[in-house]
Amino acid sequence: MTPTEITPASPRTALAPDTRRLDPRAARAWTERMAVSVRGGGVYDVYSQSGHTYTVDLVDGVCSCPDNQYREERCKHIRRVALEITGGRVPAPGYRAVTCRGCGREAFVREERPALCDDCYLPPGTTVRDRETDALVVVVEPSDVPADESPVPLRQTTLDEVARDLPTVETTVADYPGNERYPADDPVVRVVYPFSGPADGEFEDLQRYSFPLSRLERVAPRERAPPALTV
Repeated sequence: MTPTEITPASPRTALAPDTRRLDPRAARAWTERMAVSVRGGGVYDVYSQSGHTYTVDLVDGVCSCPDNQYREERCKHIRRVALEITGGRVPAPGYRAVTCRGCGREAFVREERPALCDDCYLPPGTTVRDRETDALVVVVEPSDVPADESPVPLRQTTLDEVARDLPTVETTVADYPGNERYPADDPVVRVVYPFSGPADGEFEDLQRYSFPLSRLERVAPRERAPPALTV
């Protein structure tokens, strides 16, 4: 029997630094059992090994513990928050931890952004294709509102209805005709048809339409031809 080739292991090494080389506060930040939670706005709560809870404002570099308040030292709690951020366990200031409404994965996103990971988030101005009609539309407002909780008016379909100015009947994006194949809890994306208005009209004045996220697909940019060589 031919022995299976084994990839050599990496050298044995500790992932944590040699705490003997660190100052005492930095060493305790690495070794003590602490938990960190996020308040938002760059503020964190640190649950220390001693049983006390201290609040760290990482933006201003201050902590509510005596070591920082009275001795003005960069305490172990501030250091621990920085370690947790570097390790990807808590979000950095300006970000929040979310469960993506599009795919269900955990992600860190900007605090002002919808709860959508980078793969599911369609920034305003993104050109996408409607899977049902193959039409190109432009994103104006991504959201994390579920399609079955987003009301929209049913379009008037007959001249008689238009002439009589019948009351608008509402439905949801999920129940709107054409959206039956898509998840009812899909986040809603608002788009415009870029060439639907008058030639001299403003882009901001175009009528907006609401779509389930998974009905839209990103349009890959065209590959540019290499420049012609000049002799």
